[in-house]
Amino acid sequence: MARHNTLGKWGEQIAVDYLITIGYAIVETNWHSGHYEIDIIATKGNRMIFIEVKTRSSEEYDPLEAVDTRKKNHMVRSANNYILARDLPYEVQYDIITIVGDQHNYSLEHIPDAFLPSVVTRR
Repeated sequence: MARHNTLGKWGEQIAVDYLITIGYAIVETNWHSGHYEIDIIATKGNRMIFIEVKTRSSEEYDPLEAVDTRKKNHMVRSANNYILARDLPYEVQYDIITIVGDQHNYSLEHIPDAFLPSVVTRR
């Protein structure tokens, strides 16, 4: 497995462990919708939460920069597919978790309700 894949899997496990400690119930990990993937799907209260995890080994690049408009739109489309396919009665929330460092020394930042989906109108 490539180094970045190993780092990413490690970061996702750190995120799952963290989310459980703050009361999130993990429903799915690495869920695919077509070519897109949602790292973690969880519930808390009346919310279905779709979580993007970005892991970096150093602070050279801000992991939040990787969650651009395109990535957010993919998350929203995938989340919509997930909710509609299961006819779930939840409010939807999008979180981002960034992890910088390695297994010996890392920092985690959790941004709950990180963004709202864009409104799309059709003519």
